[in-house]
Parts: sequence; C-alpha cells; structure tokens
Amino acid sequence: MGEWKVFFEKVRWMIRKELLATLNDPRTRTLLIVPVLFQTMLFGYVATYDLDLAPYAVLDLSHSKAAMDFEANIDGSPAFRRVRTLGNANEIADAIDSGDAMLVVCFPADFADKLSRGEAAPIQVITDGRNTMTANAASGYISRIASDFNAERNPSGTAVTLEPIAWYNPNLITRWTFLPSLIGMLAFNQVLMLSGLSVAREREQGTFDQLLVTPLSPTIILIGKAAVPVLLGMTQSTMVMLLSLFWFKIPMAGSVLTLWTVLFVFTLSCTGVGLSISAISSTMQQVMVYCFVLLMPMILLSGISSPVANMPEVLQYLTYADPLRFALDAVWRVYLEGCDLSGVAGDFIPMLAVAALTFPLAGWLFRHNAS
Repeated sequence: MGEWKVFFEKVRWMIRKELLATLNDPRTRTLLIVPVLFQTMLFGYVATYDLDLAPYAVLDLSHSKAAMDFEANIDGSPAFRRVRTLGNANEIADAIDSGDAMLVVCFPADFADKLSRGEAAPIQVITDGRNTMTANAASGYISRIASDFNAERNPSGTAVTLEPIAWYNPNLITRWTFLPSLIGMLAFNQVLMLSGLSVAREREQGTFDQLLVTPLSPTIILIGKAAVPVLLGMTQSTMVMLLSLFWFKIPMAGSVLTLWTVLFVFTLSCTGVGLSISAISSTMQQVMVYCFVLLMPMILLSGISSPVANMPEVLQYLTYADPLRFALDAVWRVYLEGCDLSGVAGDFIPMLAVAALTFPLAGWLFRHNAS
C-alpha cells in the first residue's frame, strides 16, 4: 500500500506541475477559454437551418382579397419578412440574383377566379437554388402556410397548390451547391495554413534570421512568401473545378477566366491573413492553433451552412471581415448563374480590403522582427 501511495502522490504532483505550467501562460489561458466561448456562440446563432425572418418578395398579379389574405399569413409568420413587393415578372431575377430575397411568392392573375370556382389555384414559389437546404426549408414553410390557409377556407379539400421552382439548380441537387463551394473552401484551408507556416517553419529551423540579413528587403521576402501559397491555392481550386465539371457533371454557366480572377483575389486575401499569423508566431504549433481558431468561425460566417441574411445583425456585420463569404458568393454566381466580372464586382471590394490591410501588416511585422 505504501508503494501505491507514493506512486499516486508523484502522479498528483506531476499533474499539478503540468496544470500550473499550462495555466500560468496568459496566451494559453486565452486560447483555452476565448475560442470555446466564441465558437459556441457562433454555432448557436449561425449553424442552423431554421428560417428566422428570411427575406422574401411578393409578385401579386391577382390584386385580390384572397391573395392579400395569403400574404398576411406569410407576413405573420416569424420565418419570413417581406423585403420587396414586385410590380412585374421582370423584377424577379434582380430580387433573387442580388440576394435581397431568398424566395419570391407569385400569385397569378386568375388566382381568385380559380378559388371562387373551387378549382386548384397554383402559387409559384421561386427559391434560390444556390443554397439547396435553405430552398427546401423555405418551400416547406410556405407549404405549411398553404395547408393552414386551405384548412381555414376549404376544410374538405385543397384549393391552393404550390409550384416550387428553384433557380440555378432546378432539381435542388445538393452536390450542385456543395462542390462549387469546395472550389473556394479547400483553397482557403490550404492557403491559410501554407502561408501561416512559411515563416514559423524557418524560425524553428533557425534560417529566418539568416534570411533577414540577406540583401533581400522585407518587401521581396513578403512577395516570395506569398507567391507559393497563391500558386498552390489556384492549382487546388482548378483541380476541384475540373472534377466538378467533368467527373460530377455539374454544368458551369460562367467563364473560367472570371472564376480564376475571383479565386486569385481570394487566395491573395487569405495569404495576407496567413502571413500576418506567421509573422506573430514563434513556432509552427502556434500557427496551427491560430489557424484552427480562425478557420471554424470564418467557415461558419461564410454562409455555407446558413444564409448570412438569416444570421443576427451583429454577426452579419462581422462577416464583412471574412473573405470566404464573398468568395463563395462570387463562385456560386459565376459557376451556377453565369455572372461576369461586373456581376460580382461587389464581392471583390471586401476581399481586396482584407488583402490591403493584412499585407502591409505582415510587412510591418517582418520589419519589426528585422529590427
């Protein structure tokens, strides 16, 4: 018994020593607490497919009381909020393409007449097929509202029927949304990690100080460090694009050159973030921890799991600092919609802003380390 007592006493002191060594480091304490709290809050608010005040538009060609009653049921639902009332069918494309509306509910001119005759009165529900899960959820909510509407007006039979239409993904095939997303997301993971490890690796190997005393300026070092992650990120994105196009047979509506332009700007912004992480990290282990802390929140805030418009307003503002959000939007619009550069010009501004901020920051950190 005495030997076991001594053994457990030694184990207790060893555990105490390790706990003190871990918790006495302020940086470690921060990494143990802050990411857990932040990511839990993000998952709670962002990682959900429930619709909450989802934006929708109405095109009412009937102008009847029955149509207004149905619209009132939608407006009274906590799942939707009306953002537009359209005047004609030509405005539907802009409402969905711009992302202002997640779906458009269309009442035909003869809607009330068919109801009065006891016939099936169809309502078109046009959803954004670029996000299949949200489109299915939105159609499901509208279907439930239609069922309640029919039960109130005609308990013995169905009067209102739905005609769901998904733009840019008619069959709501999940692969059509997910694989184009991977064109940007896989590059994001790899570029952030590669650029982040570039300087930290040399610090651990002891060659970074030697590099700083060479005739190369910090600007040249920065460009050289950035070129390889951008090149490899573009290569990986192209591989995913080719597999999506030729193996999985997902038709590409836009231009390859436009898509490459989007990916180049995106990988540039990711490289700036990675180099900034690398410049403040002493070891590769620190880089991997920082990248892990950043990756999950940025993926959640990108809109790949749930639409940005469905997030709390505070988090929507936070997404402007996430280049992945705008890269995914641009990739979806180029690949599935066929947008040209002018159509995705708004997505370039936040990505270029991130690059314009992070590259000078990384350069300043290099010069600071050099001095």
